[in-house]
Amino acid sequence: MTQPITSPESNRILRASIWVAIGALIAAALVCVVWVLIGDENGIVGKAFMTILLLAGFAGVAILEANLAPRRPAWFALTSMVSWVLILLIGAFMIWMPTTGYYGIGAERFFKFLVIVLIIQAAVLHVRLFIKAYERHQTTFTTIVAYVTIGLVVILAIMLVLPIMTEEFIDYRALYWRVVVALAILAAVGTALLPLVNALFAPKKPRPVAPAAYYSPAPVATQWPTFAYPQPAGALPADAAAAAPAAAGPAAAPAAQPAQATPPVAPGYQGYPPAPPAPPVPPQQ
Repeated sequence: MTQPITSPESNRILRASIWVAIGALIAAALVCVVWVLIGDENGIVGKAFMTILLLAGFAGVAILEANLAPRRPAWFALTSMVSWVLILLIGAFMIWMPTTGYYGIGAERFFKFLVIVLIIQAAVLHVRLFIKAYERHQTTFTTIVAYVTIGLVVILAIMLVLPIMTEEFIDYRALYWRVVVALAILAAVGTALLPLVNALFAPKKPRPVAPAAYYSPAPVATQWPTFAYPQPAGALPADAAAAAPAAAGPAAAPAAQPAQATPPVAPGYQGYPPAPPAPPVPPQQ
């Protein structure tokens, strides 16, 4: 049921549904032509006008269904097209079947036709939503419930449409309506049972994990910039000067280095790095 419309089998189903619509349109037009030629003259102009409107409406619906078919499952595209074909045939039948002659029969049949359209399309929509619920969690029990419920819904729709079409000629007994009510109860139970089973036993979708909170790192103590003092020409670097007495031997005594006084800590700098030394003063000319 979930095959994409681009698969070869789905393309064949779509083409078949389009040809069914074309064949139904031609058949309905031929039947109406026959009724025009051999039927009575009672309201023939109005019936012909309503037939033209019905055929034009069906052609527009068929074009819309063909455009929506790539976005639907193949089985649903075919089912929807077949339902509209059935509506076309029912409409042609209600237009051309004999009238009893009382005033307002045309308007009454028009409203009956609208009710029939609502019943058939409601049944198709019910099947569509029910199949989506069934595909969520498929087991042997849910499969049986799904197919039985769909069968009950289809039979119920047929038993509701028939009296609306033929109540002018057929008198339906009370037993018929008791069966209709019983089917409606069973279909309602099946419709409610499948979502309930899904809510109890179907696997739940994982919830998205909330992103972790962002923590700013601890501030890093900054170091004060240092300055390099210029050295006079010919002076050795500090590393070379320290290594020279060691290379001369133990007899050579290292030159005494003047002790560097530790600069006093300025008030307000406790716990912070010392202040940088002042840059050297350039020599005056």
